[in-house]
Amino acid sequence: MDIMVRDCNGALLSEGDTVTLIKDLKLKGSSTVLKRGTVIKSIRLTGDPQEIDCRYEGIKGLVLRAEFVRKR
Repeated sequence: MDIMVRDCNGALLSEGDTVTLIKDLKLKGSSTVLKRGTVIKSIRLTGDPQEIDCRYEGIKGLVLRAEFVRKR
């Protein structure tokens, strides 16, 4: 069973893609805010069609909603 994950524009995302944030996101449990336009490289897909797993500057285990990213 293949999960189809789509970004905010409906483009299909796959493992290793580079995405850009479309809005400022405050991280839970932290005072860090990821700004709009931040580039996230080499994403990984989870079993959920609405979530992507990624790593950003030392933040391990970062899970983003696919509706807040745009394929680059």
